[in-house]
Amino acid sequence: MLAPGYGAGLAGLEVGRWVWVLYWMDRARRDLIRQAPRHTEGPRGVFALRSPVRPNPVAMGLVRITSMDVGAGQIGIDAIDAFDGTPVIDIKPWIEAIDRPDEG
Repeated sequence: MLAPGYGAGLAGLEVGRWVWVLYWMDRARRDLIRQAPRHTEGPRGVFALRSPVRPNPVAMGLVRITSMDVGAGQIGIDAIDAFDGTPVIDIKPWIEAIDRPDEG
């Protein structure tokens, strides 16, 4: 649920549309600059990974809207790599012309 007064900001979005959610990973560690996740060969720097363990707690996820009630300021999404209650900073629409790299 959005903070009171922000529900009108959902106008123009619709169920099924993709949106970027920026959120504050308030419970993640901040002390690892190099990590060795299981899916990589050897250690990598934090900026080459999508790990929640990073010096800056800002995170971003691309999600699909599953439900929406503009009047109540509620938006449902398919899934996100965050705990319940994680603070959301912003919601931005996914726009193909901007968010999809040119393959040429």
